[in-house]
Amino acid sequence: LVGHWCYQSQKCELPQCEGPAQWHHSYQDCKGNRQSPVNIVTRNVVYEKSLQPLSFEGYDEQGSALWDLQNNGHTGKYCSRLVKVALDMSPKIGGGGLERKYKAVEFHFHWGVLTEQQILSPGSEHSIDGEKYPMEFHIVHIREDASDMTEAKKTPDGLAVLAFFVEAGKENKNYETLLSELKNIEFKGASAKVDPLPLSSLLPPEEHLGRYYRYQGSLTTPDCYQGVIWTIFETPVQLSLSQLSQFAALHFDGKNSTPMMENFRPAQPLKGRRVLWSGASLALPTAQLLLLALALTCTLSSL
Repeated sequence: LVGHWCYQSQKCELPQCEGPAQWHHSYQDCKGNRQSPVNIVTRNVVYEKSLQPLSFEGYDEQGSALWDLQNNGHTGKYCSRLVKVALDMSPKIGGGGLERKYKAVEFHFHWGVLTEQQILSPGSEHSIDGEKYPMEFHIVHIREDASDMTEAKKTPDGLAVLAFFVEAGKENKNYETLLSELKNIEFKGASAKVDPLPLSSLLPPEEHLGRYYRYQGSLTTPDCYQGVIWTIFETPVQLSLSQLSQFAALHFDGKNSTPMMENFRPAQPLKGRRVLWSGASLALPTAQLLLLALALTCTLSSL
């Protein structure tokens, strides 16, 4: 398995595979200057007035083609995404500071590990002020004028990824169709057909989609292509603990293989990049509001 990439959680079972720290041995871009994910420090983000709410075309439409749900397994070939759903490229995004439209090609998830207390440990790829969520949900888009991922990656701005944090909360009925099929893709190479859903049903409510962060980065799996425009939304998706735990039933390979867990890449250095913030009517990010409240309390108490 030399030259095959894997996650750190697989190194015990597959000591010869290349973990995240070695990815650049086979994929040079993985040590580039625009790598993802990153830790977003809210006090350092730059408000950018051009970051208006994105336009979502076809996100409310159900579509007729069945979704193809896949367990891509643990080691990689190019563009492996682990658990992913291939889309028919009809939903599109535009606006929001993007210079062109991008069409959706697939979505996938990254998560932590289920503890004995049935709690999913932090597994998101991006973090906010060092804090991670149990899971992160990515919708991958390619340039509207590209026929596929390979063609899109020949350009410096070929991909746009929407990232949503997932937290433990209320049961989310909109995810039941998808989650009910996970048991059918328990092992590597398995796939299942899923009734399509409007993509908007998997997102936070529309009124919360105006608040997001934006930066220039890369794919978070090899080949670590560096032409990705990242949009990370502030408001997380909610799934119940029992819904989150269903992801823990999956495996990286066949029977008796390592459970699919901690399938995330560690945070990468910003290397001078700026993280922009949409502001959404110039309300402050949550962390800054807390600091403001704290400062106000200190000021009042000293009077």
